[in-house]
Parts: sequence; C-alpha cells; structure tokens
Amino acid sequence: MIPDLGKYANAVLSSYAVSLGLIIALVVVSFIRARKVRAELEKVEARVKRNG
Repeated sequence: MIPDLGKYANAVLSSYAVSLGLIIALVVVSFIRARKVRAELEKVEARVKRNG
C-alpha cells in the first residue's frame, strides 16, 4: 500500500509532515483569531445597542 520512495523517502515524508503541521497550525490560529474577533464584535455591538 505504501509506495516505494527509495532514497528520497525521508525527505518526502518529512516534507509531508512539515506541511501537515503547518496546515494544522494555520487552522488552529484561524480559530483562535476568529474567537477573539467575535468577542470584540460582540462588545462593539453591545456598546452600540446601549448608546443607540
């Protein structure tokens, strides 16, 4: 099932691992940032509703 990568197996597999790690990191950072932005938006909306 696993293809024979020959002498490049370490380089190819480590590249896949690094790429997957970076993609996961970007997704996590995006979710964290979205939570912060949502919280800030809710604060602004609450302030507008009180003053408006």
